[in-house]
Amino acid sequence: MQTKIQYGSREIKVLKTYDTVIVGGGSAGSSAGYASAKNGFSTLIIDKAIRLGGSATNALVTPMMRSFTNHHQNFYDLENEMKKFGETRDQHGTAQRWFSAEAMADAWESLYTSCGGELLYDASVCDVILEEQKIKYVIANTIEGLVAIGGRQFVDASGDAVLSRLSDVEVLCGDEEGNNQITSLRFEVGGIDIEKYREYVFSLDDTYSIHRIKGDQFESAMVAGKNFAMEPLFRKGVEAGILIPQDLHYFQNFTIPDKTGVMSFNCPHLVDLKNNTHALERSAAIVYGHQCIRRLVRFLKEMMPGFENCYLVQVASMLGVRESWQIVGKLLMHEEDYPRKARYKDAVARGDWYIDVHSANKSLVHQISYQPGDYYEIPYRAMITNEVKNLVVAGRCISTTFLMQASVRIIPTCIDMGEAAGMATVLANQSGTPLNALDGKDIAEKLGEYR
Repeated sequence: MQTKIQYGSREIKVLKTYDTVIVGGGSAGSSAGYASAKNGFSTLIIDKAIRLGGSATNALVTPMMRSFTNHHQNFYDLENEMKKFGETRDQHGTAQRWFSAEAMADAWESLYTSCGGELLYDASVCDVILEEQKIKYVIANTIEGLVAIGGRQFVDASGDAVLSRLSDVEVLCGDEEGNNQITSLRFEVGGIDIEKYREYVFSLDDTYSIHRIKGDQFESAMVAGKNFAMEPLFRKGVEAGILIPQDLHYFQNFTIPDKTGVMSFNCPHLVDLKNNTHALERSAAIVYGHQCIRRLVRFLKEMMPGFENCYLVQVASMLGVRESWQIVGKLLMHEEDYPRKARYKDAVARGDWYIDVHSANKSLVHQISYQPGDYYEIPYRAMITNEVKNLVVAGRCISTTFLMQASVRIIPTCIDMGEAAGMATVLANQSGTPLNALDGKDIAEKLGEYR
């Protein structure tokens, strides 16, 4: 086996070669890795963080948004595995599953490694070596420096289409004005008297919060100018010099299973970050986010009933990026696929979340939600490219328009796409057929019936 390769002007170490290499260990990448490894193929997931789960764990994006459609097996395996590490909740039959980031990370790592899957944490893929329209090696920056990792099949589950862009695959980015969806920087606060807070919110005749039962899940929100009941208190925070007007753009929090007295915050919105694909602008927005979190925690402690003894537990180690780049694959899914409940002959996954855009210029943009049982299909052709034969893409960077991406990006859908991608690598490794020449119908047959 080759132990070194020439890379530019120097030789670098070949760390190892695998049947399947996956870039990104989020919901899609972890699911792809699990599908590959449990079918007996040597598999590596490369991730820049140090725990699996991607946005769900490192950006603190809990819960899984509701999904009434049936799913592939990995989704249910993950649900069952999470119960070993902590409580999960399906609130009042809404199919919205609440969990802690820690339970999700532990569950994915347990599932994947129990099948012999290997991990390369704390590593960033920075280049590829292509030969005859195939990726031969990815180059990663690790604690050892630059290393090469060989593979037969590759999955881009990076979220940002990193592997695809390095391989010169055509990509799209942003809306018609070039702006990305608004990015969030989540955080968690502890020391909360949640029942006192719940009582206060309902004393305002709040119509957003619906969870009235003591000890139950609780969620609240405030968006300036939208007639939310808590807005006057936030306005007082601005008048007192604790908050600034931008802090009122979007506020949302909810309780977390297994974390007594702790709430997770789906904010602040980084309102000035309209191009989240610009490295320096991202960094400046993170600094702004840290400042905003400090202001919000002070406001909560000084002015919000139930938060008198609160403290900051943690700030997400990863931005909550809703959208950046999407590939242009063999088929581009359009927003018209949502209202027509699109069906495809090569469908390998289903989606049923509404078109949910946190727009940089237009605030929230929502498409009418489906009824339970409605869904659209995701074709395999939206996950493969003309440019690279041994590459399949899964997660929020598949081939979609800006608006359609706002529906496919949720965790349950990403898990199903990841399983389909992993199963595609299994078929490619078994048959020798290039990933971008496989028929989605064969992958669907391999996946079996939805459960």
